[in-house]
Amino acid sequence: MTKKFRPITPSLRKLVLPSTDELCPIKKGPEKSLTRSKRRTNGRNNLGRITCRHRGGGHKRKFRAIDFRRDKMDIEARIASIEYDPNRTAHIALLHYLDGEKRYILAPQGVKVGDKVATTKGAPFKAGYCMQLKYMPLGSFIHNIELTPGRGAVLVRSAGLSAQLLAKSDGLATIKMPSGEVRLIKDVCFATIGSVSNPEHNLRVDAKAGRSRWKGIRPTVRGTAMNPVDHPHGGGEGKSKGNHPQSPWAGFAKGFRTRSKKKKTNMIVKSRRKK
Repeated sequence: MTKKFRPITPSLRKLVLPSTDELCPIKKGPEKSLTRSKRRTNGRNNLGRITCRHRGGGHKRKFRAIDFRRDKMDIEARIASIEYDPNRTAHIALLHYLDGEKRYILAPQGVKVGDKVATTKGAPFKAGYCMQLKYMPLGSFIHNIELTPGRGAVLVRSAGLSAQLLAKSDGLATIKMPSGEVRLIKDVCFATIGSVSNPEHNLRVDAKAGRSRWKGIRPTVRGTAMNPVDHPHGGGEGKSKGNHPQSPWAGFAKGFRTRSKKKKTNMIVKSRRKK
């Protein structure tokens, strides 16, 4: 569900926000033992030079430490709360383990407060349970997938996403990614069953520039509106230029392949570009 607002002020016109019904009411804020201060970089590197444009400002945030490894084997945990995380699009769930430890994980879609989850070597195959790919049934929808065993999940972590386990053979699992790419991953890598929470995130409409500024996003100027000295699209009489889309540093954009040639491609069975 999404929330739409009556346009009683200009800032509410066309505003659409994801529903927060599944979130627990925050009384005391996030778990203190799992949070720390978050220093802003505003798009600058260690030399102070801007390497990512259009960043800066925004509301102050606290970092929540998320458990992407899920390495507590066969110890059951209860979902104590489902919370908002300003650092990511998905919601997060606070786990209380039977041994007393607390951890945050990415909240799977459909889980509720009081549900039990664990890292196991088999059944039950419910949302939120984590296991190696070799123990999962074919056709399972999964998220939070490791790419290298033991390093923690790096794939399929954004709101509403899920991948599908298609096949298993010779120590490799065939995974269909949300982009349509089909790739091979070692079957000893861990993944979590289910899809990521907050699927309405892509329906969000900010409706005003101020909401982008709250998120730390600064204005973006079109290259065609600049002068030739500032951008390859700049200059000209009237609405010209932009025939060959480029970055401000004259790197071709929109369709130009940017994947490093040093990366392994033998693990990709089907490219996301091929129809």
